[in-house]
Amino acid sequence: MNTSDQTAAAGTAPAKSMIPMVVVLSYAMFFMFAMTTDAVGEIINIAKKEMSLSNTEASLFHWATMVGIALSGILLGFLADRIGRRKAIILGLTIYGVSSAAFFASNAFYFYLSLLFLGGLAIGVFKTAILALIGDISTSTSDHTRRMNACEGFFAIGAIIGPLMVVTLDSAGLSWRWLYLFAAALCLVMILASLKTDFPEPAHKTETKDASFLSAIRLMGNRYAMGFSGAIALYVACEVAIFVWAPTLFAGYTGTPLAMAIATYAVMIFFVLRAVGRFLALWILKVLDWKVVMAAFTGAIFLCFLLSTLMGKDVAVFLLPLSGLFMSMIYPTFNSKGISCLPKAKHGAAAGLILFFTAVSAAFTPLLMGYVSDAFGGGQMEAGFRLAAVFAGLLFAFALYNLIADPAGNALSEADSREY
Repeated sequence: MNTSDQTAAAGTAPAKSMIPMVVVLSYAMFFMFAMTTDAVGEIINIAKKEMSLSNTEASLFHWATMVGIALSGILLGFLADRIGRRKAIILGLTIYGVSSAAFFASNAFYFYLSLLFLGGLAIGVFKTAILALIGDISTSTSDHTRRMNACEGFFAIGAIIGPLMVVTLDSAGLSWRWLYLFAAALCLVMILASLKTDFPEPAHKTETKDASFLSAIRLMGNRYAMGFSGAIALYVACEVAIFVWAPTLFAGYTGTPLAMAIATYAVMIFFVLRAVGRFLALWILKVLDWKVVMAAFTGAIFLCFLLSTLMGKDVAVFLLPLSGLFMSMIYPTFNSKGISCLPKAKHGAAAGLILFFTAVSAAFTPLLMGYVSDAFGGGQMEAGFRLAAVFAGLLFAFALYNLIADPAGNALSEADSREY
């Protein structure tokens, strides 16, 4: 009997010897898909000129991936529970690697969109498997939350490296498509590593046989899954407001030399602070209660957005990038708690449901901000950021309710004793 079988049979924690490689794989996968998905803004800027695309057509580069992720999360998240974490990861990485390598097969616009959509489907498959795997190797719900923040920290690094690679490639006269070829090479390395790594098997393996493509949809009746999914959708609305629309908000901005320099690199500063904050979370969440941290940080986010809308661009140019430091812990922590409230046998489906709301929010809220700016702001993005401030206020209200009422407290305590 191999290590995995012994773990499954005993229903105990995975052997410590298998955890380091599993953790490295998790970090690498988060880094790899962030590197490509968060580089889409720079890719759009280049592709618009290369292919003579309208703004609407160019925005489909972002939409195609997000729609693929959303559909995969809600319909294919069960695969991590049904066929196992390793097989789901290898399946997702294989599809993503092939779709990434195929970017050099043609230069047709709709061919690119098809590959981006396929890549989104693949991300949904391997990301839900990673999230379920994190639950398998965690020793408590608190440990789960810290591991999630660490993974998202590497995602944040990938979100910095990806755009830099695209800009560097373009400056050297090379195509942005080389980014995807690099991602395909990383996929191959991770597939080979996955084949040689011992993965822990879920303790409740017999329950996973009932997993199906309706598993995530059924969880819409679970108040914990839906509550945290709603909070995450609000958070994502605030986050995408920065990296999608901040460049437009600050276009042509004039002020002090320092303010103008920050305006130029606002999104990059936001991403750097988000990455720093996610690694700080590993310490902060050890010394402070997660509910207090969420209430304090969502309050800081709301204050950044509110003061930015009330006091204008001279203040917004500093506060909107700064909000990245406070946003850093929100997504992985709420994501972790939403997944941990469910049995480990349903972690794949729970991750899929949350991923669905993540992608839907990422796809639709930027459009809604653009519409509000056009319809009520005369085309000025300040109106769109007033809407984002409303999202931030609702997120803060959720975190305050969570702090005062602790609605998931009993479920998380039961999970600590039953699942970990």
